[in-house]
Amino acid sequence: MATPVMPQDEIPAPALLAPATARSIRDALVGEERAEFEQRFAEEMTSAAQTMDLTGVLQLLSTFRKIAEITQRQGAAAHLRMLDQVARLQRGDDVPTVSGHVLKARINERLGL
Repeated sequence: MATPVMPQDEIPAPALLAPATARSIRDALVGEERAEFEQRFAEEMTSAAQTMDLTGVLQLLSTFRKIAEITQRQGAAAHLRMLDQVARLQRGDDVPTVSGHVLKARINERLGL
């Protein structure tokens, strides 16, 4: 028995489109994160062209979209300060910190709780 042909307007569109483009993600990234994204995106696209599998590309876009959103929400300067703080912590430098209970008390005070 032959499979019926669906009219062109009834063929479902593939759900492969990301809500943000690679260019918009790259443009929102700063510093080393932008360079890392560009390098990894090129690698994943090369792999996808050879394997015909976009899974790696889509995973990379999803991961870096989250970082781009955080960067935009906090601002580029604040994000770069955070990255610097992380690098200093990873090197073992002395970085001033605030304990969790003190931070929670500050938040509750600002919220009037």
